[in-house]
Amino acid sequence: MLNIIVFLIVGSALAYISKYNLEPVSLNFGIYNIESIPLFYVIVGSVLVGLILSYIMQLLGNILTYFEMRGKSQQIKSSQEEILDLTKTVHQLELKNEKLKHVGPEVSDSNAL
Repeated sequence: MLNIIVFLIVGSALAYISKYNLEPVSLNFGIYNIESIPLFYVIVGSVLVGLILSYIMQLLGNILTYFEMRGKSQQIKSSQEEILDLTKTVHQLELKNEKLKHVGPEVSDSNAL
């Protein structure tokens, strides 16, 4: 429903612009010259070119952001693996420390079963 409303508003704006801007103009693109184009077409064409260029710039920004996030994700994954390895090493060292604490003369109880 929102799309229909937007299309109606845009269509109404284009009809209003086309009604009052029908004077022929000429366009010069360097060595190319285009004669007798209604001003309405120039207005709509420049709006469309602007929209397309802004879309392309936004798309490039999104692609760059994706690659940056992908790199950060890989850094996080490697950091998590490093943390896991360090945790395993700490655990092994704690076990070794406990073994070293209990090495020595064993105390025996003569009353024990």
